[in-house]
Amino acid sequence: MQLFLKAFSSLRPHLKNQGIGYLGEAFTCKEDLTLKELIVTLGFKEEEVEGAFVNHLVVPKATVLKEGDKVALIPPGTPGSYRLILGIKENA
Repeated sequence: MQLFLKAFSSLRPHLKNQGIGYLGEAFTCKEDLTLKELIVTLGFKEEEVEGAFVNHLVVPKATVLKEGDKVALIPPGTPGSYRLILGIKENA
């Protein structure tokens, strides 16, 4: 399955060191992967990713990803007011 992966801030160097694109490049992974499983597959600890957008919507980490999904990973440290406005606090 192919996803299109973006990562922000402190998450980028980790992916760059693995040769994984983080600016919307295609990423191939197994079918029926949850967002939480993707985070682990990318080599992150779950707490290193505070929230995520899938197809421009904040979703829970239990969300099952589908072919062609656009995934954006958000690290901890996003200012509190933005976390509330974006919905990360409720859905992480």
